[in-house]
Amino acid sequence: MGQRIVVKIGSSSLTSEEGGLNREHVRFFANELAALHAAGHQVLLVTSGAIAAGFRRLGYKTRPKQVHEKQAAAAVGQALLMEAYQEAFMASGITAAQILLTRPDFSHRSRAQNAQRTIEELLKQHAVPIINENDTVAVDEIKFGENDSLSALVANLVKADGLYILTDMDGVYTGDPRTTPHAVRIDRIEVLSDELFRFAGGAGSSVGTGGMRSKIDAAHIAMQGGVPLFVGRVSEAGDLQAAVAGSGKGTYFASSLHSLSAKKHWIGFLSDPQGRIIVDHGAEEALLNKGRSLLPAGIIASEGEFHPGEVVEVVNSQGRILGRGVTHYSAWQITAVAGLSSEEVQRRVEVARIEVIHRDEWVASSLIKEANTHE
Repeated sequence: MGQRIVVKIGSSSLTSEEGGLNREHVRFFANELAALHAAGHQVLLVTSGAIAAGFRRLGYKTRPKQVHEKQAAAAVGQALLMEAYQEAFMASGITAAQILLTRPDFSHRSRAQNAQRTIEELLKQHAVPIINENDTVAVDEIKFGENDSLSALVANLVKADGLYILTDMDGVYTGDPRTTPHAVRIDRIEVLSDELFRFAGGAGSSVGTGGMRSKIDAAHIAMQGGVPLFVGRVSEAGDLQAAVAGSGKGTYFASSLHSLSAKKHWIGFLSDPQGRIIVDHGAEEALLNKGRSLLPAGIIASEGEFHPGEVVEVVNSQGRILGRGVTHYSAWQITAVAGLSSEEVQRRVEVARIEVIHRDEWVASSLIKEANTHE
């Protein structure tokens, strides 16, 4: 039975250094994906390249820096990019479908579920969903920053069997092999260490916005979602099939042995916390070390305005973030019952359940290593 595979291709693989779409490269990658499709795999493509493809058409001599200029370039380039993909996939009898996403599409659970249902239907109809960030409307505050992270979020959303991030380097090294003669490629990574993040370095080419660091950040997201990851080079026919078979030119990342459920992954990585709940030492121990739910007795206070069903951060009395969870109480109810026993709470307020945050809707901060943790 075929696998569900997410492949991410960056700007530098699809365009020239000067900018503009290289249709020969697009056809090459489409053929590689079509081979997987013909082998019975479900294939999703996460692509960059809209801005790089479009900025020359608008007369910019170099890749634009201002947000509105990037958005204008993307508006032109996205059409060119999809036209090239449609043409290339059609040669193999495959229908390509465009999906544009921004971070709020993931942080709002209903929108994420809608995107998931759309993707599922496209795969059912044997189409190849082509996913890109909606650069024409995204701003710096809501952008993914690099489509590597987008590909990892998509892979988790659709419960992919593997994520393959294609780059111009044949894997992750202990340094930049272009400047460090003794750098050694790492064939397999089981755990993401701080040392590995130091190895990753900074940005790559002038056309794209990513580097090996963003690949490591994506690996963290994918691994916590239980999705194994490959980062490497696909430059010759058959390279992508070899990567899927386990013999690719690159580095393989193991999936986490303790991967999060889809709901917990959304809580931990995608949700937008609406407030804070401050807890005492006993509640901290119960949440982090005893697998317990958060009860009113362990709460000191709350901050912000939130309602039942929304995600909140939980912090200790020193302000250290302990994790996130779905609250079953509104902010005013928290204020009314903070520090009270369960019996007293039931006498004072009407709530659906006594737990403020149930352990099944709680994710500890040790699992929520956002990309900036290693800055």
